[in-house]
Amino acid sequence: MNRRRALATGLGLGLAVGRASAAAPLPGPRFVNTVLLGGSPEEKLRAARAAGFDQVELWSSDVERAEDGAAGLRARVAALGLGLTDYQVLLDFDGAPGDKRAAKRNEALTLLDTAAALGAGTLLVPASTDPDCDPARITEDLVWLVDEARRRGLRIAYEGMAWSTVNPSLVQAWATIRELDPRHAGLVVDSYHLFVRGETPAILGDVPPERIFLVQVCDVAGPVQPSDYRAVARHARLLPGEGRLPLASLVGKLAAIGYRGPVGLEVFNDRLEHEPPEAVAKRAFAALQSLLVGAAP
Repeated sequence: MNRRRALATGLGLGLAVGRASAAAPLPGPRFVNTVLLGGSPEEKLRAARAAGFDQVELWSSDVERAEDGAAGLRARVAALGLGLTDYQVLLDFDGAPGDKRAAKRNEALTLLDTAAALGAGTLLVPASTDPDCDPARITEDLVWLVDEARRRGLRIAYEGMAWSTVNPSLVQAWATIRELDPRHAGLVVDSYHLFVRGETPAILGDVPPERIFLVQVCDVAGPVQPSDYRAVARHARLLPGEGRLPLASLVGKLAAIGYRGPVGLEVFNDRLEHEPPEAVAKRAFAALQSLLVGAAP
């Protein structure tokens, strides 16, 4: 059986399982990544809070567009009673080749300082997508980054992306950060990156739940070819229940291992980004709740 057919079959089976059994409840905070919502940073925050979300994931672009920068966003988040799941994103850091390494470390320090200024406890760091990434430097770079995060009272959430040059799988990402400071280095579990590569939630049985710092969920319309991993991820993700990913199996595994951390939505969708943020946030929260606690949207 070729990879395409195998993945399609796996998604189909997962869909059947997901519909046949209700997902176990998860007690952690519910969050939304602001990339889902249109409008100004302040409008996104208001929409998220009104819809019922507990936390948000913020981007550096949110800080750049905010009326009063990091200080203004921090005040707005506090006034609304929201929490910050994480701040993002430090791209292509681990294993940066020699001619880029110093610049990437400077960028990392800036992002860490901004995260601290925002009151975000976690910086999200995907595994490098740089084709010139030097695998021999990855551990050294991550040790340095985690140490800098520790100095600021922050954590590093490491994410293997489906198209990463190194550590694209959850198995590889975990192997890379497993021996780092457990209080300051953990995993991002993202349903998109997990399932489109044909992985299953079984790997989570080998990960202590406290080393999973956050869980991002989304859906997709069908099997995704490797050549389309990035394009679909950045433009055509769907809300839970609108596609074919076996999300209930992921939620069930998280519940089985005792995960109690944040669970939320990272949904890049060109159409939803141009709809009124209040309506999108309300619909998104209902979809997340339907997945996590079995409530009808």
